[in-house]
Amino acid sequence: MQSSFLFVPGDRPERFEKAAASGAHAIVIDLEDAVQPDRKGLAREAVRSWLSEGRPAVVRINGDGTEWHEDDLALLSLPSLQAVMVPKCERPDSLARIERAGGKAVIALVESAFGVWHALDIATAPNVIRLAFGSVDFGLDAGIDEDGEGMAYARSRLVLASAVAGLAAPIDGVTLALDDADRLRADVLAAKRLGLGGKLCIHPRQVEAVNAGFAPTEAQLAWARDVVEASNAAPGNGALRVKGQMIDRPVIERARRLLGSGN
Repeated sequence: MQSSFLFVPGDRPERFEKAAASGAHAIVIDLEDAVQPDRKGLAREAVRSWLSEGRPAVVRINGDGTEWHEDDLALLSLPSLQAVMVPKCERPDSLARIERAGGKAVIALVESAFGVWHALDIATAPNVIRLAFGSVDFGLDAGIDEDGEGMAYARSRLVLASAVAGLAAPIDGVTLALDDADRLRADVLAAKRLGLGGKLCIHPRQVEAVNAGFAPTEAQLAWARDVVEASNAAPGNGALRVKGQMIDRPVIERARRLLGSGN
């Protein structure tokens, strides 16, 4: 599962290659917040050039209702577009034009109290493959400070909506503190504990910590191997005992998922 998504401004094409080489699981070329209005056209053409060369990327377009949305939709026909990130998602009908424009995979960026409240409706909309949390905008909209545990409910709501809809675990919002490695590690750990499966990054140096933080540790993999081996050695049994721990079907399934077996 992809865990690191690195934003790069759409009007800075000289940074695209560096972003692609950062180790991020996906680069998100941004046509929205990172680009000033008078540079939207320039950014769109830079994205078109990149995608036309067969370079893969997720593209965050400008939202429905903006004057740039219609022109951004023309990019959806380019085959190397991995997914379109749609900002400020609040209702499924706001994604209908994406479906009509080419049916590309959608990462729905939920950034408001209304959007979080209707997360399941968004998660079950056509072509949505994943939810992402716009924590900064959500905090402003809901009046909740990002520091502390005030946003745990919102994050958990996206996690549950994703699980009900059968989507991969949602992508957490950005960490704004670029020079605080401890804060980044803490944010990744907190997100992982809540069940999120990835994180938006705003600088290449955040990527390594995000990748490492969401990857299983050696200790976790060793535990999973022990559990699966014990289960395979005693097929048909109910609960098992592995190194002093009671193991039953849900725990065995968790171990298999951790190992990537999927069964």
